[in-house]
Amino acid sequence: MNIGQASEQSGISPKMIRYYEQIGLLDAAKRSNSGYRIYSKQDIKNLCFLRQARDLGFSSKQMKELLDLRKNTDRQSADVKQLTLQHIATLNQKIAQLQDMVSLLQISADHCSGDTNADCAILEDLEQSE
Repeated sequence: MNIGQASEQSGISPKMIRYYEQIGLLDAAKRSNSGYRIYSKQDIKNLCFLRQARDLGFSSKQMKELLDLRKNTDRQSADVKQLTLQHIATLNQKIAQLQDMVSLLQISADHCSGDTNADCAILEDLEQSE
């Protein structure tokens, strides 16, 4: 199947498919005599796997590790779990940072009168952050 069909089946844009090939996440696609990329069923499975990993917030490096672990029949599930637990810890840190930002913004918003006056507590708070 061509890149458009691979894109439709995997949910990954053709541009992103080319990028994944470029950075080595995907093996370079086979080419037709006219130079068009040709994707196999296994390529589609890999693309779907990458889409799911991306949707879960894994980085390109982590996705490469996951693909390598998936291809390695001698792998240990402990290796996959360790990578996943590290990712969960990173996500929890990001969540905490986002919650802190929401709290600070909420405090500023609560102190802003939100009326027609030029004075604004939000802008004042941002200026104090400098």
